[in-house]
Amino acid sequence: MSSRAQRAGLIELAMSLSITHLGSGSRGNATLIECEGHRILIDQGFSGRQLEKRLGLMNIKPNEIEAILITHHHGDHGGGAGIAQRKWGIPIWCNDRTASALNLDLKTVRLFENLEALEFSDDLAILPVPVPHGGADNVAFIISHNGERAALVTDLGSWTDELVSHMYGCEHISIEANYDHSRLWNGPYPARLKERISGRGGHLSNQQTGEFLASVVNENTRSIVLTHLSEKNNQPHLAESTVLYHLDHIFEGDIRISLQDGPEFTHTIGNIANDNQNRTKITISR
Repeated sequence: MSSRAQRAGLIELAMSLSITHLGSGSRGNATLIECEGHRILIDQGFSGRQLEKRLGLMNIKPNEIEAILITHHHGDHGGGAGIAQRKWGIPIWCNDRTASALNLDLKTVRLFENLEALEFSDDLAILPVPVPHGGADNVAFIISHNGERAALVTDLGSWTDELVSHMYGCEHISIEANYDHSRLWNGPYPARLKERISGRGGHLSNQQTGEFLASVVNENTRSIVLTHLSEKNNQPHLAESTVLYHLDHIFEGDIRISLQDGPEFTHTIGNIANDNQNRTKITISR
């Protein structure tokens, strides 16, 4: 590689932020954030073996992860945090209720409060924003890097004005589109479970996700990933078409679906990505 190409690679690394979903769904969730030599996981809902396998597809070892930030204590989001803490010594960042519910070793836990900026460098900060989700102190994460922002939010049955304010105009948004309303209510689940899923503290339907995104997407938003699709109560084409119906005159960027068996793709935001119109970068080799 020429010195010019090496310099260009270093500039891109310094000026861009990448988001890769290692897998998303009721059997486990984790998202890799990379920039400027930082590698941070949002959630760890996989076994140790699965985490090693999924990171390995990106030529990354678990001990190269700087920190794991947990949204809430439910097993598909935080169930593997203790494994990562014990096996690889990865520091866990979460709120007090999440740490207690997961029985984490508090000696290597960094507790945070809602709306406390978590600073990893002068150019990288992550803000936990509370979201309504039954039985958990759940948070969304707003990642700020070199003046641009990415939002990751999942497991919410409704939204707040505060969440809208923090997510408005983010360059990248990853958000759940958990179920299709007709499939849920005509499906085999017991009535009580259907009510919990569709309630304020449950999950967002495709319709709700579209309505919510219509309130936060603007001309700055370049990529959207729909996550946490129910394998029984949704289909990727239903989620995408329903969401795009609400964004028809607002959003012209890249939209993708993150399913359970990732990683499959990476989204990159930053000055280099903008200049090259490089909205989606494939980095996964199998």
